[in-house]
Formats: sequence, C-alpha cells, structure tokens
Amino acid sequence: MLGAAALLAALLATGLMAGLYFAFTVAVMPGLARTGDLAFTDAMHRINEAIRNGWFAAAFAGAAPLTALAAVPHLGGPALPWIAAAFLLYAATLVITFGVNVPLNDALDAAVADPAVRADPARLAAARAAFEARWVRWHTRRTLAGVAAFACLAVALLVR
Repeated sequence: MLGAAALLAALLATGLMAGLYFAFTVAVMPGLARTGDLAFTDAMHRINEAIRNGWFAAAFAGAAPLTALAAVPHLGGPALPWIAAAFLLYAATLVITFGVNVPLNDALDAAVADPAVRADPARLAAARAAFEARWVRWHTRRTLAGVAAFACLAVALLVR
C-alpha cells in the first residue's frame, strides 16, 4: 500500500509539472510570440513573479524526492527501472531549469527593470531576442523530459 501511495504522489507531482511545461510549450509561449516586445517582456516578468508560490513549489520541489521515495518499496521489483528512469528524466528538467531557464528569466527581469531599456524599443527588442529563442528551445527539451518522466511513472504504476 505504501508503495502505491508513494508512486501515486510522485506521479501526481510529476504530472502537474509536465502539464505546466506542456501548457507553456503549446499555448503560453506561442501566444506571447505574437505580441510586441513590451507586452512579451512584461508578461514574462509577471509570470516569473506569479510562479513563485507554494503550489508551484510543492509540485516542482516535491516531484524528485517523491519519486525517490517511491523507489524504496519497489527495490528489486519490475517498477524500479521505470521509477529510476522517471527520476533521471525529472532531474534533467531541474538541470535545464536551473542551468538555463532561470538564468534567462533573471536576465530578462533585470533588463525590463531598467527604465532605460523599457523606454528604448531597440534595447527592449534586444532583451527579448537574447531571451526568447533560447528559453523556448530549452523549455521544449524540459517539457519532453517532464512528459517522459510522467509516462515512466505511469508505466511503473501499471507494472507494479
């Protein structure tokens, strides 16, 4: 029973993150791509502020330890390779987040906080250009890893 509960908790947290990443991939970023530079940079800045909340933190920070916890009662069982794969894939989302996406978010936030950048269309366009394509490219990889982690946990639940 503990094994199933831990696996379900890991699946839920990972699924919430995969869904968030997927929504950004298929709707949020394509929608923002159709906006002007000021609207884009303001929206990303506001999103970066809003996402710092307890609900996000619980899923984001909880998925990896919950997945590790789910592995314990499944040691030696058929679900373990799937749980291990999910853990590694989710770890990849964390590496991408902290290694690429967060630094890009911070750089964009710093740029748009500067009134001189906000007042100069060329500088605002440059701030967006330094951010958008790279952020989207790495976010797509993060999405694929997150969805794959979720799928692995779903398979683990089925084979346990």
